[in-house]
Amino acid sequence: MKAPIWIPLYTIVNKEMIRIFRIWTQTLLPSVITTSLYFLIFGAFVGSQIRDIEGVSYMQFIVPGLVMMAIITNAFMNVVGSFFGAKFGKSIEELLVSPTPNWVIVWGYVIGGVVRGLVVGVLVLIISLLFTKLTIVNLWAVILFSVLTAVVFSLGGLMNAVFAKKFDHTAIVPTFVLTPLTYLGGVFYSVNALPEFWQNVSRFNPILYMVNGFRYGFFGISDVNIAISVVLLTSLALILSITDLILLRRGVGLRS
Repeated sequence: MKAPIWIPLYTIVNKEMIRIFRIWTQTLLPSVITTSLYFLIFGAFVGSQIRDIEGVSYMQFIVPGLVMMAIITNAFMNVVGSFFGAKFGKSIEELLVSPTPNWVIVWGYVIGGVVRGLVVGVLVLIISLLFTKLTIVNLWAVILFSVLTAVVFSLGGLMNAVFAKKFDHTAIVPTFVLTPLTYLGGVFYSVNALPEFWQNVSRFNPILYMVNGFRYGFFGISDVNIAISVVLLTSLALILSITDLILLRRGVGLRS
């Protein structure tokens, strides 16, 4: 008799939850401490010297960007670390030879990444309230963009883990791709303040749409069209989902 599909999905997700909260000093605490320093240095010290942006204080302006940065980093790193660890320890082979569908494997790990990203995002948001006051103009936009962003980077983390051959490879994308794109994605500034050429270049950065969509949920302001942001993130999630499923089905980076 075939087991219900939710059993393997629950098993993978449960394993991820246990790992995240068992080693919370490694999975949750570092981002909270790092972001608190950003609030202190860029918000309190530097931000006090910067004028308001579209009626929003600089401290308030950077909060959504820093929360989104925490979500991106943690969603990506959770999946890439967990999946590569399973691949390195050969335990992933047990899943691949089992009757568990590939989509269950993918979304089991993705849900784990989403949970870690959102938990850290909430913690960072709570910390931000020690530095400034926040209002939420559109709660659904806040939820939608935080979840979609976590999904996109969890799927990206899985792809990175599939191709990685050693632990050093899991840090290449975060260091040389995610960090530059995040800092250039409108976290600390409005792209409208840039020269026209750099505004146009910035619009090729998907993180710009994530940050601005999330910021729109709080203050109702955005440097980009919100509808385009939703379509872009949904399309990225779909493309990455299909790509990850194809990679698992072909056994890329998983079979000798």
